[in-house]
Amino acid sequence: MPSSWIDTHCHLDAPAFAADRLAVRAAARAAGVGHCVLVAVQRGNWQAVRDLAHATGDSYALGIHPLFTPQAQEADIAALRAMLVQWQDDPHLVAVGEIGLDFFVPALVTPQARARQQWFYAQQVQLARDLGLPVIVHVRQSSDALLKVLRATPVPGGIAHAFNGSRQQAQAFIQLGFKLGFGGAMTFERALKLRDLARHLPLDGIVLETDAPDMPPQWLYRTAAERLAGQPQGRNTSAELPRIAQVLADLRGISASALAQATGTNARQVLRGLPAWGE
Repeated sequence: MPSSWIDTHCHLDAPAFAADRLAVRAAARAAGVGHCVLVAVQRGNWQAVRDLAHATGDSYALGIHPLFTPQAQEADIAALRAMLVQWQDDPHLVAVGEIGLDFFVPALVTPQARARQQWFYAQQVQLARDLGLPVIVHVRQSSDALLKVLRATPVPGGIAHAFNGSRQQAQAFIQLGFKLGFGGAMTFERALKLRDLARHLPLDGIVLETDAPDMPPQWLYRTAAERLAGQPQGRNTSAELPRIAQVLADLRGISASALAQATGTNARQVLRGLPAWGE
């Protein structure tokens, strides 16, 4: 079993892990996940995410997620800059994130909400450019708008988290130095478009992620009817990454070991603070 899978996107600080956070991380390590990138979503959890990454030996990213822009304050951008400057020499800090745009949630696509999202996104991309950091971007029905800002304000690459755009949009991100994050959504047999992307995109453009505790793979997912019938939604964790990865390996017709090597190399290329292979 490969021993150095990298989960490039998880939320170990989430309330879903309050009772057993460190045990969850230990279980992932036992499953072969050698490193995780813990991604913040709002000012209120920046310190907690950093502390947790130090406690577990993992990496972290700080940012304001588009779903949290309604309650964010403009002053949070100055606070984020101050924290990034303060911790810029911290080897555990690898990116600005999770930032981005979400044009799927109805409440976020009114003209006012959309403009607010775009303002916070552009401000955080500028921060990343100023400090020479990559970005981890939330992409949901928003690839073209994200790319427009990244072309105007180039950064040292990053990760397009949970990518599900077109092949042309995928190539556009890759040309800007980004890797594309694939996780639990790819495991659904009916996700034909996403599976086609996972099968045919350049292997050197792909990284693996869980988005734990969210985005459960098919074997953990419960439909609304099943949940109504009393079946709880399965909690996604980083320990699921090797099984998710096996789906990708099967789609591409390569071994799990080759996939671990390739996606690990890709993650280290774009998040340069990650530990070397096998550490």
